[in-house]
Amino acid sequence: MSKLNFALIGCGRIAPKHVDALTSGAVSGARLVAVCDDKFERAKVIAEKHEGVAAFSDRFEMMEKMGSDIDVVVILTPSGLHAQHAIDMAKYRKHVVVEKPMALTLQDADRMIAACDAAGVRLFVVKQNRYNHPVKKLRQAMEAGRFGKLVLGTVRVRWCRTQKYYDQDSWRGTWAYDGGVFANQASHHVDLLQWMMGDVESVFAKTSTSLVNIETEDTGVVIVRFKNGALGVIEATTATRPKDLEGSLSILGEKGTVEIGGFAVNEMKTWNFSEPLPDDGEVVEKYRVAPPNVYGFGHTEYLNKVVESIREGRAALVDGLEGRKSLELISAIYESVETGKEVSLRFVPKMCRLGVIRDIEV
Repeated sequence: MSKLNFALIGCGRIAPKHVDALTSGAVSGARLVAVCDDKFERAKVIAEKHEGVAAFSDRFEMMEKMGSDIDVVVILTPSGLHAQHAIDMAKYRKHVVVEKPMALTLQDADRMIAACDAAGVRLFVVKQNRYNHPVKKLRQAMEAGRFGKLVLGTVRVRWCRTQKYYDQDSWRGTWAYDGGVFANQASHHVDLLQWMMGDVESVFAKTSTSLVNIETEDTGVVIVRFKNGALGVIEATTATRPKDLEGSLSILGEKGTVEIGGFAVNEMKTWNFSEPLPDDGEVVEKYRVAPPNVYGFGHTEYLNKVVESIREGRAALVDGLEGRKSLELISAIYESVETGKEVSLRFVPKMCRLGVIRDIEV
């Protein structure tokens, strides 16, 4: 069976994770054939390192010259551009993989879903931390009902992003193209909390911009009420100094407690259940794995699942509709910040500034 040919649009900070996965042979059934960035030197550097990869500065030129040889396009551009780039590629009838968050507005997310549906192509939203081994183990326990009644779910994102990070690109830390710590760095953790705890009833949030000069927040806390009656807390900051501290997830129920720590939700720290199973004693040691960086290990497995899903017609773990759930929650968080009130889901954003376009060069 021939391999699926992948192309990347956007060659910034996250691109090396996708490039490594697609050129190392770790993603069976896939190969990288083209990269594109409006800052051409970024694309050129990648192409020169990998034989058989072409570099472009314009996505339309890439598709005109290589479209017949491309099966899947991965969107790695600034978040505020995801929607337009995904819709553009759907028109070429290419499957689309888009990094988190899938878009910055619910309207754009809906446009992406509709465009891919109309073109008959698949839309995948990257939530690679769902494939971290401790997270998968936790999900198995959740699906088996081992927690009983859920009581409390918390996530903590305590990372370091200095002014130098935000100054790398003009779009960073802007409402129009990025969002703050909730939309960017904590997006994966918000997704994991909702995936484990279930649908959200309401949120109440407070934010601050503490240590950097940006439009958006670098620190925030959220109180969450889930439809099943459980509560949640989201704590997120990029103002940890002098370096990253943690990215963690804790689930507490009437019959058990699990805490996954590390700095990429990748270290099993606590695994306690009142009704133990034979292998419970080995879980903490077996899944105490430190990842190489804050992105964890999940991109390779995620892309393998994308290939399987396309080849075998399987449902995606995170398709457009699933990816939209965390975006709706993040939008509600920002709505609460602006109104100073508790916001119920589902809702129509009115005050949320995320994705509001202003004049800016990207």
